[in-house]
Parts: sequence; C-alpha cells; structure tokens
Amino acid sequence: MRITFINQFYKPDVAPTGQLTAGVAEHFAKLGHDVTVIASRGGYVEQPEQAQSSLQENLHVCRIWTPRLGKGSTLKRCIDYLVFYVMTFLRMLTLRRQDVVIAMTTPPYIAWAGATHKMLHRRCKLMLWNMDCYPEVAELAGAMKTGGLLAKVMYWANRRLFNRLDHLICLDQAMAGLLAHYHAKRDESGKQLPVTVIPNWERLADYPPDAGVQQWQGVDDLGLGGRFVVLYMGNMGFGHGFDTVLEAAEQLKDEPVTFLFIGGGKRQAEVAEQAKARGLSHVITRPYLPWEQVPQAMAAGSCALITLRDDMLGVMSPSKVHANLAAGLPILYVGPKGSNVDEAVTQFDCGLSTRHGQADPIVGFIRSLMASPDKHRALRGKARAAFDSAYNDRQALRRFEAVLAAS
Repeated sequence: MRITFINQFYKPDVAPTGQLTAGVAEHFAKLGHDVTVIASRGGYVEQPEQAQSSLQENLHVCRIWTPRLGKGSTLKRCIDYLVFYVMTFLRMLTLRRQDVVIAMTTPPYIAWAGATHKMLHRRCKLMLWNMDCYPEVAELAGAMKTGGLLAKVMYWANRRLFNRLDHLICLDQAMAGLLAHYHAKRDESGKQLPVTVIPNWERLADYPPDAGVQQWQGVDDLGLGGRFVVLYMGNMGFGHGFDTVLEAAEQLKDEPVTFLFIGGGKRQAEVAEQAKARGLSHVITRPYLPWEQVPQAMAAGSCALITLRDDMLGVMSPSKVHANLAAGLPILYVGPKGSNVDEAVTQFDCGLSTRHGQADPIVGFIRSLMASPDKHRALRGKARAAFDSAYNDRQALRRFEAVLAAS
C-alpha cells in the first residue's frame, strides 16, 4: 500500500508533531508499505542537510523548500506557510497515485493538498489527523474576530474539506465532539464519516520501567529535599489557567509543599508575579530545561499538575499527560470534564480531576498523599499502568493499524 503523510515538521526536528509523524511513518514502512512523508526543510530548529534524509527502506522523506524566514513576525511566518502550501500542492499534484493520504493540521488546512490528490485519484483515501482546531483556537486566543469574515471563510473551508474526508482521527472524545458539526450530516449513501480517537503518546523505549536516573541538581539548588513537589512542566500559554492552583498554594504555604513550574509561555511571568504578590515563596518558576535534565526533574516530582481552561475543551488536548504517566507521577488535573486528561484520571484512577474555582479538593489531595506514603505509592503505580496500557507508542500504532485496515 502506498501511504503519504503531510506535516510541516519531521524528525530530527524537535516539534512534537514531527516526532509523532515519524513514529507512525516508520512503523508502516517496517510493515512493508511504501511510505512518503512531505515536510518542510525549515522547522523549530535548523538541521544539517545530512540529517534531513531518511535511510529507512520503504520510506522517502520529501523536504519542501521554504524561505525559512523564522517566527520573528506574523508576516514571516505567513510567508513560510504560504510557500509550504503552494509547494506541497504542486508535489501532491505530481505524486503518483497514493492509496492513503494522512494529513495533519500543521499548518492549518494543509489537508487540502491531500484533497487535491484525491480529486485526481478517486480511489485514494484521505484521512485528517487533527491536532489543532481552526478557527476555534484562533478565535479563543484573540488572534481573529469571533464570527468575523475570516472566521466564516475558515468554517466554510472546514465544511468543504470534511465532505472529502474518508476518516477523521482526533486526540480525545471532546475534540471529536467539537468537530462533529462538520461531519454529522450523512452523505447520499447514508454513511457517516468514521471517527477514531487516538491519544498522543510517548515511546516505551524512552521510559523503561524502573529506570534509574541521577538526582536532579535542582533538588539541592531549589531546596526540594524532603518536600512534596507539585510539578508543572511545559507550556504555560493562553489555554491554561492557574488561579485555582495559586489559591490552593496559598492554603498550603506553611506546609512542606513546593509548586514548581518549569517551562515557558506568556502566563509563566503572570504566575510568578501573582505568587510574589501573595508572598508564596514556595511557588517557583524556571525556564525550560535541557532535554537530558527532564527525566531527572520529573523524578523529583511528587505529582504532576496539568490545567486547561474550560473554553478550551476539545480545542486543545494537553500532551504533557503522557510523559507524566510514563514517569509514574499521579495526575493533579484542574480543568473541564471530558478532556483527555480527565479521561485518563477517571479511567485509571491515577490522580485527581477537579474544576476551576475548587481549591479545597487540591489541598485535600496533596495532604492525603503526604499523610499516606502507601496511597502515594499506589497512585504512582496506577499512573505507570495507565501509560503502559493506553498512552505509549505500541498501543497507538495498533490503533493506526486498525484504521488503515478499515480504509
């Protein structure tokens, strides 16, 4: 079977979507399929030319030329996007007939290049592997006027695109529900668009069970020894909320608890400022760590904090949950019901799922784990069990195989 993946990023680029695409593409190539990946030469980081090619049998990576203007301004980013769109469309027009095209949403609407290929080759199956919901995310972020002309054009483009899809892959049920209005109507044959939920994942090989790691230097530098560490790692952007967490931190300021935020995003400075204004010296913010220190920092955590704004349900699917489960960290989730994180906590009983404005359950959860090492240990085991059974590459690839078999 001939399969093409379309995504702006591909390994060795560090972009998560590039790594995920590589995992699936390489897996199908190992199974004997003829796999093509169409990606940009530019990315999150610049790569040497010899690292840009793939030597795996049955796998060809087509690097599309772009001017690589970077992300210094919206204009530069848009020019890079536009060139990638045009060059990808041309490549798909000249590509020999594919059996399946799997397009991601980086950049938005690049799946239309796959739709163009399908117009020329009717037997080709087009699948959308949805990571981001546009224009919804842009409207919520304030990047465009809600219900404005541009948003209406994008909604129209979505409806036309979804009419051409043969399969939709979403990250959680909330995302599938959000997108339902695009594909809920039956076609002339009465058949509905198949939808499969496949959460993102981490590689089992990167998180071997009971793997020992060196003590993170931050344990001594930040005075974390003997303290219960509530660890937040990753982006602190507009899709996340921290007011309830800070309220809980204020209630726990006289107890041996540290709230450690490692990462970046526009709300990191906001959290640091609020913590300082409240006199919360046990709330610490730090920038992103070098990759080799991440497992060490995670090992220093007592539980993992994940938040999601209520209005981002279905629009965003926090990906940090998978690594935290792999590290055996109980999950402390503050956000709406029905998200991928809420699903994980509820299904595997591996932490606490609570709502914004409810600080008391957070305080009670942390105190209960400090008071009962056995309970804490049991939750760690449940977190790792959740990763082993649902959120690793082995499980995800089986689901992709099933989708392909049904195409």
